[in-house]
Amino acid sequence: MKILTGNDLKTGAVTWWDGSDWSLHVGEAVDVGEDGDAILAREEAARRVNAAYAIDAEMTASGVRPAHIKDRIRGLGPTVRPDLTLKPGDPNAVREVI
Repeated sequence: MKILTGNDLKTGAVTWWDGSDWSLHVGEAVDVGEDGDAILAREEAARRVNAAYAIDAEMTASGVRPAHIKDRIRGLGPTVRPDLTLKPGDPNAVREVI
């Protein structure tokens, strides 16, 4: 499984390709399969995302999980204090992070 990640051009927030737009929540990422490079080229040309790239991921019982620890931290937040992690279900989470 391949998913796309990058940073929002306006805010710098970590974003994940959800199939039609960029989401702040890794759980909304979709498998791009062979289309990853084409999507990345189109989105970077549209200037909606910065430094986007494809990563390996896997589908688990709790949702999409990036394969590499670096990308898991990008998606879920710090590993040392659970109270600082991103909260995808919390509508105020974006305000807390940005």
